[in-house]
Amino acid sequence: MLKDKACIVGIGDTPVCRKPGSGLSEMGIQLKAAVAALADAGLKASQIDGIMPFPNLGKAEAFAANLGCTNLRFAATLNMGGAAPTASIRAAAMAVATGVADYVMVPAGWNGFSGARVRETSVNDPDAIPGARIARDYYMPFGLTAPPQWYALMARRHMHEYGTTHEQLGAVALAMRKHAQLNPTALMHGKPLTMADYLASPMIADPYRLLDCCVETDGAAAFIVTSVERARDLKQKPIYIMGAAAGQPYPADEITNRPEFHRTGLTNAAPEAFRMAGITPVDADFAQIYDCFTFEVIQQLEEAGFCKRGEGGAFVENGGIELGGRLPVNTHGGLLSHAHTLGIGHVVEAVRQLRGEAGERQVKGAEIGVVTGWGDFGDGSIAILRR
Repeated sequence: MLKDKACIVGIGDTPVCRKPGSGLSEMGIQLKAAVAALADAGLKASQIDGIMPFPNLGKAEAFAANLGCTNLRFAATLNMGGAAPTASIRAAAMAVATGVADYVMVPAGWNGFSGARVRETSVNDPDAIPGARIARDYYMPFGLTAPPQWYALMARRHMHEYGTTHEQLGAVALAMRKHAQLNPTALMHGKPLTMADYLASPMIADPYRLLDCCVETDGAAAFIVTSVERARDLKQKPIYIMGAAAGQPYPADEITNRPEFHRTGLTNAAPEAFRMAGITPVDADFAQIYDCFTFEVIQQLEEAGFCKRGEGGAFVENGGIELGGRLPVNTHGGLLSHAHTLGIGHVVEAVRQLRGEAGERQVKGAEIGVVTGWGDFGDGSIAILRR
């Protein structure tokens, strides 16, 4: 059992932006976040002996050479797209708990606004993303050229089967935007949103309007995992990893022919993580849910067990996922209103909440938080953290 055998002891992130771009390479912006995480933990780069880069955005050898990690002995990358940073929490915990590594750095970041788009990668480098060849050969010729169109299939099916409404999707967008007003680093800080604004935004891929979509961003973050024993001697209050798991839907590289359409990787992973942690979803004080699009929040709340399948729309209504609601979600503003940093920003925000460092958006008395990741065509990951 991995419960409480490892901790997150350092976090770092960069400013986020759109125009004119970060001005850094994708390796450069990630190194900036990694240096910030080292300073936060009070560690030297030479003490990092494990690195888990985000898929296709850097090699462990390059991070080690640039940072000065002179004893790299554990390197791994999980090909799970946006689910990778949260999935890496489990792998990093396994590494430090078994002695394979002492300190594991997990960086992630990109020039998501000023650099290449996912649809370009699917066409130009189909081996870079699981399912990209299917998307290139079977989706794109029929007009499904980008993630909003791929994932809209899932949202529309859910609306058909369970009666989920546009206003319920809008409730997710409004909650993220409301939280961003309390986060000065969020891209949408100072830009409040009403339901009328949401409903008036242009349709992109029915049912997704513009304001159902995350904000493409340049930015990066990093975190460091070590054993409980080593964490006790470090600068920051350790954040314990109570439970963690990851999984894939079946088939993972295709959406439309799944025998159980709404089953994702998180459907399999969440029960495992909660069993490991010895708690149930109702025990969580907040959740950071990967929100590439509004419906993916509703779907993950259901598949993680915060409510039954088909009840996610009602769960998010009437401020249910806002600060002060039944389960505050994405207290930093999420991918929809803070920034799209590949899901690693959700891990950083969870640590800040559990340290009590979230300022105006702090969840009072937060002791347990849940983080999820979503990648590719429904890969899922989850981590349950405590202070």
